[in-house]
Amino acid sequence: MSFLSRLKEDLVGARAHDPAARGDVENFLAYPGLHAIWFHRIAHRLWQRPGLRLPARLLSQFARFLTGIEIHPGATIGRRFFIDHGSGVVIGETAEVGDDVMLYHGVTLGGRSLAKTKRHPTIGDRVVIGAGAKVLGPITIGSDSAIGANAVVVKDAPPHSIVTGIPATNRPRRPEEHKPAVDPAEYVDPAIWI
Repeated sequence: MSFLSRLKEDLVGARAHDPAARGDVENFLAYPGLHAIWFHRIAHRLWQRPGLRLPARLLSQFARFLTGIEIHPGATIGRRFFIDHGSGVVIGETAEVGDDVMLYHGVTLGGRSLAKTKRHPTIGDRVVIGAGAKVLGPITIGSDSAIGANAVVVKDAPPHSIVTGIPATNRPRRPEEHKPAVDPAEYVDPAIWI
């Protein structure tokens, strides 16, 4: 998928995740969460090429300065990722984030170890993480889960979970509590926009 197609898909994702989103032009110009992911995609490509890790880190630090969102260029992030409000979000080097994930401000996907191994969380598809939540260590959060605001998550959560508290505990997500982040019926393939 081309960068332009991804950009258009991200704009669709922003509209799907944010009821306050008024239009693509405003979202393109004024949403720091979108700017951060676009910078990250470039930095991530640089990070994967031999000899370009320093430019990747410099680009990610520039993006952090502009947006207040820090995404390590080594992090792997899926499609239609959206950060609402943005300020204070930190995503570590070995974090893996699925498709259609939404984060609110102040979320940390961090580590609990200094070892040079997988030390950041893996987040499944269609997960929503509330403001101020800390998801720490090489844990897995299953798809279609929701993490409450200010939760401190240090243990795995199965798919379809609600995760809340300090330390966080999880319970099954009831059907009435689940609204897909992106309604497939409303999704429009950005390839047809060209």
